Amino acid sequence: MFKSITAFALLFGLGMTTVVQADEWRYAMEEGLTDPQGMYATQFKSYIEQNSDHTIQIYPVGALGESADAMEQALAGLIQFIDQSPGFTGAMIPEAEAFLVPYVQPTDPQEVRRYFKEGKAVNEMFHEIYREHGLELLSVFPEGEQVVTTMKPFRNPDELTGMKIRTMPSPLLLETYKAFGASPIAMSWGELIGALKTNMVDGQENPAIWIEAYDLDNLAPVLTYTGHAQYTTAVMANADFYDGLSAADQKLIQDAAAHAQDYILDAAVKMDEIGLMKIRNTNPDAVINRLTDAERAVFMERAKVVEQAYIEKAGERGRKIIEQMKQDLAAARK
Repeated sequence: MFKSITAFALLFGLGMTTVVQADEWRYAMEEGLTDPQGMYATQFKSYIEQNSDHTIQIYPVGALGESADAMEQALAGLIQFIDQSPGFTGAMIPEAEAFLVPYVQPTDPQEVRRYFKEGKAVNEMFHEIYREHGLELLSVFPEGEQVVTTMKPFRNPDELTGMKIRTMPSPLLLETYKAFGASPIAMSWGELIGALKTNMVDGQENPAIWIEAYDLDNLAPVLTYTGHAQYTTAVMANADFYDGLSAADQKLIQDAAAHAQDYILDAAVKMDEIGLMKIRNTNPDAVINRLTDAERAVFMERAKVVEQAYIEKAGERGRKIIEQMKQDLAAARK
């Protein structure tokens, strides 16, 4: 009898271990815990841990090396989740650079929410593409409208002529600022502050939250809202890891991603507003300009060559993505 009970207990124990087995999953990102990517990651982690026995270890910017290092680890399955912007993943996934094409995303907060929650391009078309590269796309979300900070004001491409604008190391961003009339320079984030202080560059683009946080408004005090883009990022899982999960765990991850996206779509807007308010309150020298519709139309016309450059790089599928993004933009504005 004792042996039978022991055998039953062992079998039962093994069975329970299979059912409630808890894993620690690793999550890498390009920002700190208090930044938008960190806020999303924290919400994602909280949802997973509150609704399962799994835990998540978050690795902020630099903890696992540069962006390319983190992506290599994600593709190798050493980390399960990664958050990277298309400015970095575009070299591997050319279609992802659609998020860098000017004037295919909204800037109004309510339109932004509808675009990222309901848009077909974001929520359907990109999933298959990321899958081809070994990644399960979980979320795409904006961190704020891109604002161009410069030493001198501009309201048309002629006034941008000769200005050296720093961009992320993306050929499409370089193409964008060439089309806008500037002289763009690809540069890592770590070099930007020094480059502005030494006049190596005359300006850069980032959401207001980053401009305020890193004192960029004091280095280049003219902030111009051209309405051309959101700073967008994507959260992905290693596809092999995801496919090896139970249906329940896959649903858990999708629910956590939806929860975190809902949160960040509101939080990013508030952070952007706070960033701009702090600039207004603390920097009397800051000049904040918003282009009129007529002024913006000139830049939109110039942006057509950027769109064409993207299509040449991403092919027919890229063309369909841009067409769908424009349709999603029109739908978000209704």
